[in-house]
Amino acid sequence: MRMGVAIDASCDLPQAFLQEHDITVMPIVVRVDDATFKDDRATAEIQRFLDLKLGSRSHSAETVPCSVEDVQQLFLEKLVLERDCVFCLTISATRSPINEHVIKASFNVLKNYRSVREPAGISGPFLMRIVDTRTMFAGAAPVIVEATRLIAAEQPPAAIRERLAHIANNAYGYMLPRDLYYLRARAKKKGDSSVGLFSAVLGSTLDIKPILRGYRGETGPVGKVRGFEQGTQALFGYAAKRVHAGLLVPAVCVSYGGDLSELAELPGYERLRYACQECGVELLEAPMSITGMVNVGEGAVTLGFAAEEHVVDF
Repeated sequence: MRMGVAIDASCDLPQAFLQEHDITVMPIVVRVDDATFKDDRATAEIQRFLDLKLGSRSHSAETVPCSVEDVQQLFLEKLVLERDCVFCLTISATRSPINEHVIKASFNVLKNYRSVREPAGISGPFLMRIVDTRTMFAGAAPVIVEATRLIAAEQPPAAIRERLAHIANNAYGYMLPRDLYYLRARAKKKGDSSVGLFSAVLGSTLDIKPILRGYRGETGPVGKVRGFEQGTQALFGYAAKRVHAGLLVPAVCVSYGGDLSELAELPGYERLRYACQECGVELLEAPMSITGMVNVGEGAVTLGFAAEEHVVDF
């Protein structure tokens, strides 16, 4: 059986990883003032966004996730011909409508795929398996990595679906923003009250940064630190401890809303890199998606891994 993976563009993973595993990206259209971007995780488009230095204006951006019709077209014109089973992985359904769009599109895809496959001489059923990773950005990476591992091991679709649901339920996505004023402005634009104005003003005045977590469909602060550099020290140090404690998937993904060459210079990163090397865990470095940057601000860090339930201690 020819199995594959499709993800939404907000799932942060390196472009090289996506190409190696032939992963399809469901794009998001991002409009900032007069500039329009196709967020499909292409390196050149992310760099174009960074080069334009849109800065604080990005909080007013309009993001348009792949519509139901777009998903249907992608599958009926391409994926039903190339695959026999596709696992569709999205960021948390509580933070984006893309999961709902894929579910709605699946009804029409599964109803009409035979009329596309049979004229091409392809027999047999086509399967879609939709997985809500229940987290955000780099937090979705462990679920996607596990999907590629299980497909490579030629596991049956039912077993893969069950395992991915388990990993999604134990996927942790962390985020450290640089600019609370930006985060507040973006939240207000989206009607999200999770970052209060008082907290943003107080935090910016005292240089206090929240460490946010996306876990099991809920997003909120789990720690506070004084300054961004102390924040990266705390976040990477915590991740290093989790690596040594044991992960459900041997991978950690870090995404950064800027030039990736800056990532290695952040305090605490070398400790995380060494912990991964010592424990045989793959450390994946990815540029944050354009969608991620307009939602949380440039220069932010997100980090994801999958582990058994544990108490967070920052």
